[in-house]
Amino acid sequence: MTFMNVANYLQIIDRSWRSCNGQTVSMFVSIRHDHAKYRNYYIENPENMVEKFLPAPVDELVIYHLKCLYAISMDDFLSAYQFQTGLVQAFTKILQAQKEENWSLPIMNVVCSDLRFIAQQAEKQRVGVSEKPGEFLEKAADSLMGCFRICAGDTRTDNRDTKRKGMLALVNQLFKVYFRINKLHLCKPLIRAIESSPFKDTFSLSQQITYRYFVGRKAMFDSDYKAADKYLSYAFENCHKVSQKNKRLILIYLVPVKILLGYIPNRKVLEKYNVLEFWDLVQAVCQGNLKWFDEIMEKHESFFIACGIYLIVDKLKIIAYRNLFKKVYLILSTHQIPVESLQTALEFLGQDVDLDETQCIVANLINEGKIKGYISHQHRKVVVSKQNPFPPLTST
Repeated sequence: MTFMNVANYLQIIDRSWRSCNGQTVSMFVSIRHDHAKYRNYYIENPENMVEKFLPAPVDELVIYHLKCLYAISMDDFLSAYQFQTGLVQAFTKILQAQKEENWSLPIMNVVCSDLRFIAQQAEKQRVGVSEKPGEFLEKAADSLMGCFRICAGDTRTDNRDTKRKGMLALVNQLFKVYFRINKLHLCKPLIRAIESSPFKDTFSLSQQITYRYFVGRKAMFDSDYKAADKYLSYAFENCHKVSQKNKRLILIYLVPVKILLGYIPNRKVLEKYNVLEFWDLVQAVCQGNLKWFDEIMEKHESFFIACGIYLIVDKLKIIAYRNLFKKVYLILSTHQIPVESLQTALEFLGQDVDLDETQCIVANLINEGKIKGYISHQHRKVVVSKQNPFPPLTST
């Protein structure tokens, strides 16, 4: 099967390049476009053929692209990574030379996205070549940063031709790399650059959704749950309803944030997006049932770890402690709660704790504002406020 002969393919690129049609060129240098599926584009040494049809500098881009397709066809992602890196670096020089225009931004988006994807595949083949996990992705990020600096450095304020319109797409690609190699601290300057950009609200909705999804996740890991709620809620509410997979992905991070802020998620929503793992957890937290909480954490451990949220979800236990202690307070009907009573409740629910550990749990709850009161060590009692001793979680 053939897509079109290579000569026609090169002629289309030539016409598109000369007419500054970045959208068309971007399709024909993409490893995800239809032409990439056909064998007649798998050319090991395409230099002579390409140079017959294409002038510099676009000839270099297409040579690297065809070499990359050939390497992928041989399932050699290590070589494909080298060729795609060469393509991105060659394009970076072209982008820098285009002083008063931004028509090539679609090409930048495609070649950078492809580099990230190929780097991920190369990581799987790195054994015996590189023993440093994430090395290919980290180097790919360096190449992406080269394009980002050029876009961010465009000082023109004309929205139509500024390269700064390409910043968010690159930031989103860099986020995907940094989250994969667990270097979230590198996201901070990128977020600062976008937040201070005068074009912040002009980026496409899909790019803004992706951006807020990652910023929300970073805020969650930074324990800034209100910011996480704001960004993740925006991403979930604006994500298209047909994108079930993406909405589910957002919800996996939004749900624990909501619970930490004192909101109970709707069971129907959890069911719709197939994240019912959270429902029993919500019930255990609300009831202060620590034994049930521990059982659920063990049952769904692999799911929480695979999603990278185990430690965040485990923080919900402090709310379960708070709800259990509130029950003890209501049963005893006193503002001076013996620490022994709290310890007994914890032990009844399978927690192996002594008095000192029980006091530590109470101290943490007081420190986080989940209980209003203090510990009287002399009398071994928790003295809680007579007014609103267990404030609503939404206000803490």
